[in-house]
Amino acid sequence: MVEPIRAASPADVKALLDRAAQTQATLDALRAHENELHEDVRAAYQASQDLAARGRLHGIALDRLRDVNGARLPVGKLQEAGYQTVADLVDVSPEQLRQIPGIGAAGAERTAEAVRRVADAAGQDTGVAGYMDLHNPDAAALLTSLYRARAADRVLERVREPAARLGGVISGLATTAKPLAGRLRRVFVRRATREQAREAVFELDGLFSDQRTERELGRIEAASRKLPPKTPRVGTARNDFEKHSADYLSILSRIVGSGERPDAARGFLTDDLSARIADQRLDETHLRVSLRNYQAFGARFALAQRRVILGDEMGCGKTVESIAALAHLRAEGARHFLVICPASVLVNWMREVSAHSTLRPYRLHGAEREAGTRNWVRTGGVGVTTFEAVQSLEVPPRLSVAMMVVDEAHYVKNPDTMRSAAVRAWAERVERVLFLTGTPMENRVEEFRNLVGYLKPEIAASIGEIDAVAGSESFRRAVGPAYLRRNQEDVLSELPELVQVDDWDDLGPEDAEAYREAVAGRSFMGMRRAAYASADPATCAKLRRLVEIADEANENGRKVVVFSYFRDVLDLVCRTLGDRAVGPLTGDVPPAKRQEMVDDFAATTGHAVLVSQIQAGGVGLNMQAASVVILCEPQVKPTLETQAIARAHRMGQIRRVQVHRLLATDSVDQRMLEILEEKKELFDAFARRSDTAETMPEAVGLTGQAMARKVIAAERERLGLSSEGLGGGKSDKKSGDTSGDADTEADAA
Repeated sequence: MVEPIRAASPADVKALLDRAAQTQATLDALRAHENELHEDVRAAYQASQDLAARGRLHGIALDRLRDVNGARLPVGKLQEAGYQTVADLVDVSPEQLRQIPGIGAAGAERTAEAVRRVADAAGQDTGVAGYMDLHNPDAAALLTSLYRARAADRVLERVREPAARLGGVISGLATTAKPLAGRLRRVFVRRATREQAREAVFELDGLFSDQRTERELGRIEAASRKLPPKTPRVGTARNDFEKHSADYLSILSRIVGSGERPDAARGFLTDDLSARIADQRLDETHLRVSLRNYQAFGARFALAQRRVILGDEMGCGKTVESIAALAHLRAEGARHFLVICPASVLVNWMREVSAHSTLRPYRLHGAEREAGTRNWVRTGGVGVTTFEAVQSLEVPPRLSVAMMVVDEAHYVKNPDTMRSAAVRAWAERVERVLFLTGTPMENRVEEFRNLVGYLKPEIAASIGEIDAVAGSESFRRAVGPAYLRRNQEDVLSELPELVQVDDWDDLGPEDAEAYREAVAGRSFMGMRRAAYASADPATCAKLRRLVEIADEANENGRKVVVFSYFRDVLDLVCRTLGDRAVGPLTGDVPPAKRQEMVDDFAATTGHAVLVSQIQAGGVGLNMQAASVVILCEPQVKPTLETQAIARAHRMGQIRRVQVHRLLATDSVDQRMLEILEEKKELFDAFARRSDTAETMPEAVGLTGQAMARKVIAAERERLGLSSEGLGGGKSDKKSGDTSGDADTEADAA
């Protein structure tokens, strides 16, 4: 370039503009490649949706058309003409219908209108997961197009922001500088225009000479050479989808839309608060995962509000949302982050941080604690520790931790414990704190207030029972700045349908006798286990049904996870199922070994059965390799079952999830469900969508011990036994069970 730049010749300016044009062409090509890939996904998606909708229509008999508009339709004449389902009529015009004997113009028009309305409804009702059957050849085009879109996304994720920024700047400067590119043109333009052009030439030349720009353009050029990605073989795309299904579904949601309700994705926050959250910038430079809209909103909520509780229902991706917040802070220059979690999910946290971000995790627990702490302090990253280990975690006083994440935060709902004191001390030290809990705090306002007290004492002090009693709007106003909760059905529309089946059966003679003895001995735990007393599928109804379900899953190549509260039941299941059983996974298994068992289960080709204690496997471990869940008995606390089911029915699941509850008629199972249903109705009425924690403590239901008393009394009366009190009951700690009594079970959750 001729110096000084302000006196550049037309040739110099033309060379500069040529470079700008070449750069702009590269940037435009990046956008064009991405847009083309997205169009391919949309086209394949629509084709799959159309096929799925047509499949639904094949299952709708013609006589159902009468239900559409209540008018008389010539169904009989249509059937005589060979039409059997609504799908047969989709492409048939009214003119063609009038050619059928006995069908007039009015009947043809009414029929065509009814078919159109049913077809439209079928298209709307086809879920986002309906086309994702890996064994369906019709899914091939969608899978391969998503594979290419994902590959491009990974190439572009580091250059998307600089490409957009540079593209806008270069385009504007080049347009302004253009009058100086020709000798005649620069003579005849106005003086003000000429001065603006000179300034633009100066800025454009400076931009291209800047070292940061050179580095960014180098990365952009490298990215452009990798696009567009090659079309993979269908088998390659299917294998990749199985490994990264959640990422595929997130990308699909971003391209075609998720069908989410905006108010649900915002957790039903007020409009003013939602607008403030939406204005929060989110830098995804250090992320390796695609966020859905509601997940990005959750990360922005944590960043904008600084000290909050993220209470999304299990399976919505709270871990990813929190990692996104950490990654944003890293992009802004922060170095140190801390995660406190139960020991059972520490390994999972380490893996999730590595998989979904460029941040480096350090284990501040166990044998690696000292070395991990030393390296974390020195180099920065994400320190991952447990509620126990954090009580003695020592770091330099001047160490600045940018954000602390507390997973399963309901573990510190009691402020008087040592773990709570340790978390409180760290919360006072760290400016940004994010509590994660999918548990609705057992629907207790006081416990919820305790958690908010760690974060925003001024809000905690303002929360009273009156806020809950007054209704959902009052509660949202009181806690909205500190609490965000979304439910699966509101925001995770790509999840497959969850089918829950209660499998009832009568107790066999031997099991019934064991049950009667347990009732006579007032042993609540014995009553709950008695259905497995005979230990033989030939005589044990529940065990027989369990084997039947497992065998059916085996025939269909599906994986199963079996949950029970009782270890002797788990041992029995393992013996019965033999080599196909993995486990039992119990509370005695070290956290790292638990994750290894889950990984082995997921890696097994085809059918396998993971046998797990519900307390150990129901929290923190991802079991979406399983699409069949078996619950050996109902639980005193419904949240135990909900958490266990969510291990399989969560983001990343690619098949419909079937949940089977094994239940014995005229038994403790039936009495428990009757009581729990009353409690569930109260919970559903008051605690969904962040509306309220609970209207009043006494409305929630019975404690574990109170439920035991009520169930035992009812069963003793039904069986004609003495209705005396509970005194003299057995401790019931056989076969390795450490539950003790129903209160212990309730506390364990």
